[in-house]
Amino acid sequence: MPTATQWTLSGDVRAELESLARSNRGRADEARRARIILLLVNGHSYSTICERIDCTPQTVATWKARFEADGVAGLRGRHRGSKPRVLTPQLEARILSWTRKPPTDGTTHWSTRRLGEQLGVPHMIIARAWRRAGLQPHRLERYLRSTDPNFERKAADIIGLYLDPPQHAAIFCVDEKTAIQALDRRDPVLPLSPGRAERHGFEYVRHGTLSLYAALETQTGAVLGKTAVRHTSDEFVAFLDQIVASQPRDREIHIIADNLSAHKTAKVLAFLEAHPNVELHYTPTYASWLNQVELWFAKVKRDLLTRGIFTSVSDLARKLRRFITKYNERAKPVRWAYADPSRRIS
Repeated sequence: MPTATQWTLSGDVRAELESLARSNRGRADEARRARIILLLVNGHSYSTICERIDCTPQTVATWKARFEADGVAGLRGRHRGSKPRVLTPQLEARILSWTRKPPTDGTTHWSTRRLGEQLGVPHMIIARAWRRAGLQPHRLERYLRSTDPNFERKAADIIGLYLDPPQHAAIFCVDEKTAIQALDRRDPVLPLSPGRAERHGFEYVRHGTLSLYAALETQTGAVLGKTAVRHTSDEFVAFLDQIVASQPRDREIHIIADNLSAHKTAKVLAFLEAHPNVELHYTPTYASWLNQVELWFAKVKRDLLTRGIFTSVSDLARKLRRFITKYNERAKPVRWAYADPSRRIS
């Protein structure tokens, strides 16, 4: 361990060191180095200085040598940090161009740090450029393109039923939600409390599945529901009978459904022949989003099924019927509108 150092400082140098060591406005690292030099000047050993300043002997030796060579100026840091980078239009264009290209390191998308390393700029510059351009490489959205050659005609037919329905006619959006699982939990549910979310056990018990048929009346928003063990053509026809029975005799009924094979069987065609007041409208292929009942199914999943606990299939059916009853007490029709008026279906 190096021994203490005997120095003689002029009054001005000592005053400058003491001022630097006491300063609350300057850099903390420079004040720390000034205290090291003052302790050395006062004859303290390296071990004492390391204990008081919480540093290593190498640190003491380094700043002693700097002070002997350059005086107080030697205690100033020599690394002033990297040069500030400005997001110029040229740099921003380069960043956006690279962002739209696939990465070169085998990953699927850029991160701010990986692109910053590639271009040699700070990652916050990359983040600023992405924020200005609205780019989010970490996000991914999926879409489903309809391959139906008659998409325009079928979509216009269904949207016309929503926006300009036939007078005195009933419009129903029909579909089934299949294989709804009656899931029970092995462990008790821990209810929410301040600062803690509701918690469910990871393990579950599967009691079976159930299908739910639903018909949403577009004028009122009310839902007619029916549960079934299986989703077959017979069950679909039975549900159509239930819809017809809910309306006045011979009232014109338009039913919107998707292209499921169970909706196009010979039994369904026979039902339509026996009920000339009922007309079935099929959505275009891969365009179930045109069916308003899908919005209601999403609500059922969000408000009941995702966190629901069902002790049996009959318990699931009972809670589904209760949900429909309570929903119909405050049902409202869907306000169907285009998000982009410039893209209208003729």
